Amino acid sequence: MPERSNPPSASAAKYIFVTGGVTSSLGKGIISASLAKLLQARGFRVTIQKFDPYINIDPGTLNPYEHGECYVTDDGAETDLDLGHYERFLNTPTSQANNVTTGRIYDHVIRREREGAFLGKTVQVVPHITDEIKRRMLLLGQNGQFDVVITEIGGCIGDIESLPFVEAVRQLRWELPDADSLVIHLTLVPYLKAAGELKTKPTQHSVRDLREAGLQPDILVCRTEHPIPLEMRRKIALFCNVKINSVIESLDADSIYSVPLLMRKEGLDERVIKRLKLTGGTVQPDLEAWKDFLGKLKNPTEEVTIALVGKYVELPDAYKSINEAFVHAGAQNECKVTLRSVQSDNITPENVASLLHGCDGVLVAPGFGERGFEGKIAAVRYVRENNIPFFGICLGMQVAVVEYARNVLGLLDANSTEMDALTPNPVVAMMEEQKNITLKGGTMRLGAYGCDLRRGSKAAKAYAKNHISERHRHRYEFNNDYLARFEEGGMQMTGTNPETGLVEVIELPNHPWFVAGQFHPELKSTVEQPHPLFVRFVRAAIQHRKG
Repeated sequence: MPERSNPPSASAAKYIFVTGGVTSSLGKGIISASLAKLLQARGFRVTIQKFDPYINIDPGTLNPYEHGECYVTDDGAETDLDLGHYERFLNTPTSQANNVTTGRIYDHVIRREREGAFLGKTVQVVPHITDEIKRRMLLLGQNGQFDVVITEIGGCIGDIESLPFVEAVRQLRWELPDADSLVIHLTLVPYLKAAGELKTKPTQHSVRDLREAGLQPDILVCRTEHPIPLEMRRKIALFCNVKINSVIESLDADSIYSVPLLMRKEGLDERVIKRLKLTGGTVQPDLEAWKDFLGKLKNPTEEVTIALVGKYVELPDAYKSINEAFVHAGAQNECKVTLRSVQSDNITPENVASLLHGCDGVLVAPGFGERGFEGKIAAVRYVRENNIPFFGICLGMQVAVVEYARNVLGLLDANSTEMDALTPNPVVAMMEEQKNITLKGGTMRLGAYGCDLRRGSKAAKAYAKNHISERHRHRYEFNNDYLARFEEGGMQMTGTNPETGLVEVIELPNHPWFVAGQFHPELKSTVEQPHPLFVRFVRAAIQHRKG
């Protein structure tokens, strides 16, 4: 790693605000994470936070079709899926403070008003809502742990619901010293096929809207399908009032993990460092490990097909962390992992063989509710009886338990009380502390919990240790009243919570790879630390393919 001139200052943090325009889904989260990675690779301590304009307190109660997956942090926060990108790129955990919604802001302000905190004043968007937004924007930068705090503003410039966040950023830029903050605006430079040229007008209009709201961007990141000529960059710079070297081209990439290197080539990190007058970092970022990962990702020597069995497979973002965990594990094994999405609703005992034909492994995904449950049962039975590598996550573990109870232990009416509240054999049941809960948001078993692994088990060998910590998001658990019966019947409960005795991991010892966990291992997989269970599962799939 290059020599540092001196360590970064431990004084107040610098703040970067990332906004977006023209259209959603341009990749603000990936640009934010890529910039953070480049700064981190120079030795700066960086964190990223996401401010979402919707009125939900958090995404915990949102249907995955509405918002993609709900990402859970160690401290039990249900957050936006972009926090998963932040953690996967930076290899550092996020927390409740890294994701704030309009709903959470208003909830806090209204609660304070009810307590009389405003001394009878009229509570308004300005200053009370914007003051609370600013307080939370500065929060992570005030504990001395970070040199740079990147704040991604959700939505598009011009959206009514985003206006309080933009106004808060405007006020902060006025209050902070000139070199302590900057605004990066992500926009679109579309290619019109009929005209045969790129068009800058959407970018100009987007920046105009941003300036009308009181913000002048310092740097423009322009998403494009084709390279932007120098003359066009000069035109964008002139009409958007930025320096020409602050017009950054963001070409469509073959992988999100290529974006940091593309941004490095464009000099995004250098522009930021110069504008914020950041000192103490290395002259060049240390990206050797990242390049090594990309090399393995793009030059695989093996290939496997994994069936992802779930009820939300039509939307890739619903299982975003699982998809990315396979990318990390695939690279670790120098293997291309092709995911085949299988809608659990469509699986029956009669067609399961044809739907899973040619798969080298099957993952049964997490979820809630009875839709598709019997299809997952059929999938698990098929892979168990045909010695195909199996990996179950959360509900996927519960499915494996119910399937085993019915088809091996002879408990034909076994079920989860989530699916059948009156089942005579509730091998999976609601946790006792969950039974009197009526509020839905943030009330499940959430966040990191410890787990003791049985020595010699497949899980313990994968982790190479006997005590782990993993993140949870569920209300139902394996019913320990059936523990002895399962163990005597051949299914081993190889992971348990040391405080409650709740089952965390199940295995079949005489199967090539039949492992399932009550937790969500995908949430802790990163580029630098691929999750060991995914790594071993892919390895088992490779062995199965080779026969």
